[in-house]
Amino acid sequence: MRGRVLAVDDDPNVLKVLRLYLGEAGFDVVTAESGGEALALMRDEPVDLVILDVVMPGDDGWAVYRRITAEGDTPVMFLTGRGADHERIRGLALGADDYVVKPFNPREVVMRVLGILRRVGKDGAEDRLDYPGLRVDIASYAVLRDGHEIHFTPREITLLWLLARHPNRVFSREEILDRVWGYDFEGDARTVDTHIKRIRAKLGDGPGGAWSIETVWGVGYRFALSR
Repeated sequence: MRGRVLAVDDDPNVLKVLRLYLGEAGFDVVTAESGGEALALMRDEPVDLVILDVVMPGDDGWAVYRRITAEGDTPVMFLTGRGADHERIRGLALGADDYVVKPFNPREVVMRVLGILRRVGKDGAEDRLDYPGLRVDIASYAVLRDGHEIHFTPREITLLWLLARHPNRVFSREEILDRVWGYDFEGDARTVDTHIKRIRAKLGDGPGGAWSIETVWGVGYRFALSR
């Protein structure tokens, strides 16, 4: 695991999205719906980063932030609907590591979390996958085939990373849409088919059939390793 992230928000839908995307990125995610619950969780077991809303029942995010920083040096990212300039300035002036405004892109939040943890030296996981003839580097958004970089769009790389990070696991089109395009995507599921076709055209199969992107008819796709 990359580390332990505590997400604090009184909206269960926000917590669900953060658990999904940060979990997919390799984090152990714990959640709290109030500042008091968050502080109690942190006393029981330390976390590597806190994602904190401002408007919550009981103590607001500003008060919770002051308690967190008074008790240690855990990095904090504000994730809130308060997007006015003076609110952003207040959060950053307090010393927050980042300030993200809702509605948010879950993938952007993941990348910001990774960036914060790299800066503080707490990201212990690899951002790279290596298979015969293939390297996928999610940190630099690069794909190499037999040592040569191939142009991939960010969406294609994210989709390839999702499949290759879970070899032989089948993902439905709906799950891929949710994880790669976002929970609020309202387009056609055939978008997945189009992107898979492009990825296959660029990569082909692994040397000697070591790996391939397979269609599982009636279900979805998987990054298959030869057995």
